[in-house]
Amino acid sequence: MSKTLLISLCILAVLAVALTAAAFYMFGLGIRRSSKEFLQNSPDLAGHMEEIAVDPSPASADNWLAGQTLEQVSIQSADGLRLNGWYLEAGRPSRVTALLAHGYSGQGRDMASFAQIHHELGYNVLMPDNRGHGQSEGEYIGFGWTDRLDYVNWVRYILQRSGEDARILLHGVSMGGATVLMAGGERLPEQVKGIIADCSYTSVKDILSYQLKRMFKLPAFPLIPLTSLICKIKAGYFFGEASALKQVKRTEKPILFIHGEADTFVPFFMVHGLYKAAPAGKDLFMVPRAGHGLAFMTDKDGYRSRVTEFAKQCLEEKQKVLQTRSEA
Repeated sequence: MSKTLLISLCILAVLAVALTAAAFYMFGLGIRRSSKEFLQNSPDLAGHMEEIAVDPSPASADNWLAGQTLEQVSIQSADGLRLNGWYLEAGRPSRVTALLAHGYSGQGRDMASFAQIHHELGYNVLMPDNRGHGQSEGEYIGFGWTDRLDYVNWVRYILQRSGEDARILLHGVSMGGATVLMAGGERLPEQVKGIIADCSYTSVKDILSYQLKRMFKLPAFPLIPLTSLICKIKAGYFFGEASALKQVKRTEKPILFIHGEADTFVPFFMVHGLYKAAPAGKDLFMVPRAGHGLAFMTDKDGYRSRVTEFAKQCLEEKQKVLQTRSEA
C-alpha cells in the first residue's frame, strides 16, 4: 500500500469518525429527552423564547387554567409507554372535546390559551404531554411522528369516556401542529370532525435541515442523513418518513391552517405547501407580524373568531363551505 493511499484512508477514517460523532451529538441535542437550552441561540426565537418554545400561553391564560379543576389521566402507548394528560370538563355536559397538542420541549398545560378558547365554547378539553415531555414516559422526542399514533389512542380514550356520539377537534401548535396533521393521515374515526394546525412544519427532515443551516450554519448533507439513521435505530423513525405533508394528502378531515407571516423558525412558506396538499375542506388564517407560535398573542380576536367559526362549521358538518379567505 502506497504512503499516499494510506494517508488518504486515514483521513477518510478520521472524517467518518468525526461525522458519526457529530451525528450522535445532533441526535442527543434534538431528539433525546433533555432541556433544550440550545434554542436560546436561535435567531428566530430571540427575545421571546419564554413565550413560545416552552409556553405559548400568556400569564392570564395560565392563571385561568390554575383556577380550573383538572383531572390527571393516562393511557398506554402501543410500545408500552405511560402517557400523561390533563382533562378539563366543560362547564355543562358536552359531547364535544378539543384534543390539544403542545410544541417542542413543552407540556400539555402550556396550551392554556387554546384550552380557554375551547372551554369557553362549551367543550371538554384534553391536554396530553407528548412522549418524552412533561410527565409522560419516553426517552426520545417523536416530532409528531411517533406521537401521531399516541393521538389516535387519545381519540379512543375520549370515545371510551364520552361515548360513540362524541365529537372531537384536534388543535396543535408548532410540533403540536405537525402532530395533529400527522395523526390526520391515519384512519381516524368519524367522530373526529376537524383539525386545527398552527405553525406546523412540512416534515422533520425539512425543519431540521432548515434549522441546521439557520442555527449552526451547516448544510443538511451529510449530518441530516446520518442523524436520521441514528434516529431510526434509537427512536424508530427516519426524518424523511415523518412528514406532515404526506399525511395531509391522506386526510379526510377538514383542516384550518394557521401561520404567522413573520415566522422564521418554522418558515411561513411551509404553510402554503401544507395547504395546497390538503384534499378535504380547508381554510387558511395568516397573521401579519406574528412570529413563531405567536399568532394568537398577535391577533387574539381574529384567532378566536376563526377557530370558533371553523369549529362550528366542522361540528355542524358544513365542510363544503370551507375555503381560504385569500380565495374568497
